[in-house]
Amino acid sequence: MPNYQFNTISEFHKHFDLPEPENPLFSVLHTQLEEGEEKSCEAYTFDEPVEINCQFYSISFKNIISGEFTYGRTKYDCSKGTLLFTAPNQELSFKGIAFSSESYHVAIHKDYVRNLEIYQKIKKYNFFNYNVNEALHLSPKEEQIVKDIFKNMKIEYENNQDEFSKEIIISHLETLLKYAHRFYKRQFLDRTDNNKVLFTKFNDILNTYFEQNLFAEEGIPTVEWMASQLHVSHRYMSDTIKAETGKTAVDQINLFIIDEAKNMLLNPTNSVSETAYKLGFEYPQYFSRLFKKKTGMSPKAYIEAHLN
Repeated sequence: MPNYQFNTISEFHKHFDLPEPENPLFSVLHTQLEEGEEKSCEAYTFDEPVEINCQFYSISFKNIISGEFTYGRTKYDCSKGTLLFTAPNQELSFKGIAFSSESYHVAIHKDYVRNLEIYQKIKKYNFFNYNVNEALHLSPKEEQIVKDIFKNMKIEYENNQDEFSKEIIISHLETLLKYAHRFYKRQFLDRTDNNKVLFTKFNDILNTYFEQNLFAEEGIPTVEWMASQLHVSHRYMSDTIKAETGKTAVDQINLFIIDEAKNMLLNPTNSVSETAYKLGFEYPQYFSRLFKKKTGMSPKAYIEAHLN
């Protein structure tokens, strides 16, 4: 599979025969096809899958309507209006890509925002690290809001640059990210049935892991490992579980451990240390500390209270 790495936004524009960016660290693209017009950019069409790795953040709106677009082993659903966020070093694969009637694309190099408050905010927005199949699907009203923000950003991007340009662009970018955060929250709420299914599978995986004695053999499962079993990104899994339960994935793993620990501690054949080892703790004191934090009493106090 051919692999392309773009270290700069200018390299990306040049390779795909796009206009030179107005700013080497930031660009806004807008495509609008006339009614009945076929896809027009052959540079975006690949007979064989192509892997692309960019060293900058990107935000794409309704960018693709046909072809294969995958992240890892997951095929992207590109039949709906979507917002897709990617962070530096994410690898995306393309094959036979065709544009939608209208699309926007924003590229942001880390150096453009590195010394600004928004840089820390971008790193905290989990959706930049979601898998492709976890893109944001927009309602018609949400699409219009997003289009308006993109248009305003593009107008400022194409103006003659002055001392206010970057500040105005950043304000539009912050607005776009805030709306995206709101819309993702809505999407999580709209998909409550899907959330419940994912959380049920999450607990099933923990139960199987425990029943196969893997806590003792492999240690406490990580959030990343749990997400890989569910075939989603760990950030998406954590956000889904938080939306469903109000607690993080780590909290849920710890609650599972404490629940099993309570049963094991009341078995006279299990000491506190043995219980700790069976639940994946290398040092019993770490287990005792977690148990007391979650229950308000030490393992020994818990045993004594229930025996009495």
